[in-house]
Amino acid sequence: MTNKMISRVEGQELILERVFNAPRELVFKAFSEAEHLKHWWGPRGWTLTVCNVDFRPGGVWHYCMKCQDKNQGDFYGVESWGKAIYQDIVKNEKIELVDFFSDAEGNELEGMPSSQVTITFLEHEGKTKLINVGRYASAEALQAVMDMGMEQGISETYDRFEEHLQSLQ
Repeated sequence: MTNKMISRVEGQELILERVFNAPRELVFKAFSEAEHLKHWWGPRGWTLTVCNVDFRPGGVWHYCMKCQDKNQGDFYGVESWGKAIYQDIVKNEKIELVDFFSDAEGNELEGMPSSQVTITFLEHEGKTKLINVGRYASAEALQAVMDMGMEQGISETYDRFEEHLQSLQ
């Protein structure tokens, strides 16, 4: 990969930036449609077994990632459910949502950190610069997700995203 993710923590915010070699409209579309998300969301070795997207303000994205890679040891066969509630959408420019861990019914998991997320899509020399800002309730909540390996998981997810985008062009 030529475009690596840049991440930094500022207080209770995790800021992720990466340039994708694809037009902004395609990057936005691949973030907003289940048919695209199924192909790239999640770290390597994980697949989306459930992906329901209602892409509109007030709509919900509910999904299940399952580890299919036997080489990942104790994670093999594990399911991780997540849910996002879209708050604001500006086509090809911005998605705002609340992101949290959930159960199969979509109930928020108690004691697990949630975040307020703003994803911005910027034109960048014929490519798309994506900036993802996740704001947590506290620096401790952010540290908890970092300790779960979120940074590596997102980096692998973005690598898979770049590969998916390239397969479409």
